[in-house]
Amino acid sequence: MGICNVTPDSFSDGGRYFSKDDAFARVRELMEEGADFIDVGGESTRPGAPAVPAGDQITRVRDVIALAVDAGACVTIDTASPLVAGACLDAGACAVNDVSCLREPGLAGVCASNGAALVLMHSREPMSELRAFSSYPDDAYGDVVADVMAEWRVAAERAVSEGLPPDAILMDPGLGFAKNARQSAALLAATGRIAGELGVPVVVGASRKSFLTIADPSAGPMARLGASLAAALFAARAGAAVLRVHDVRATRQAIDLDRALTSVARSEKAGVR
Repeated sequence: MGICNVTPDSFSDGGRYFSKDDAFARVRELMEEGADFIDVGGESTRPGAPAVPAGDQITRVRDVIALAVDAGACVTIDTASPLVAGACLDAGACAVNDVSCLREPGLAGVCASNGAALVLMHSREPMSELRAFSSYPDDAYGDVVADVMAEWRVAAERAVSEGLPPDAILMDPGLGFAKNARQSAALLAATGRIAGELGVPVVVGASRKSFLTIADPSAGPMARLGASLAAALFAARAGAAVLRVHDVRATRQAIDLDRALTSVARSEKAGVR
């Protein structure tokens, strides 16, 4: 899942794709690099980001989504707003990526009425109230993995109550959202457990996030490619269904080479030449 932020203030690429021409070019780039999904968003999800009115979000993203769909892409709209979701599904998006853990009533119903999937990400507070990335109390969770799964199940049940089929829901543990670096790392390490216990496809979005600085404390968002690739490779090996990334080509290279080498190693072990 390649990221296209049509925003002036996203944490790592804010402003780079804010004009429609730049956003169109970004969509083409992601598709050329092999993205299976294009995740388009018109509102920053960094901690403390101000809310963007639904109309402004729609103005930012609708033409970008239409272009991507016309080019053959499967598009997800990154929003918590039922109004934005409805407009973007009408424009051809196939799924909604909700980082609010279904904070807005009616969002799942919009997905249901449009036959769309819902990526339901765990979080606790609105973006405007979130603290800086990774500065979350250690005692905010008892067992972060168990607590996140339990809270996510409650939101998923609300989605089903709005008419969304259970098999249309994907789970994102929300790395960095209402979690500190240790909590995010614990959730990433538990990708296999989460996928196995919840029985739904798991989406992992670790790309460029601040918890990755546990491997390199001085690295800014654009200097976290190595850690982002390691996180993506770990998640893929553990059974993640979707990886949400900024660097599509590099991530695909890492995963495809790992799979090729694993296949060769298995053949060698079995005595096949």
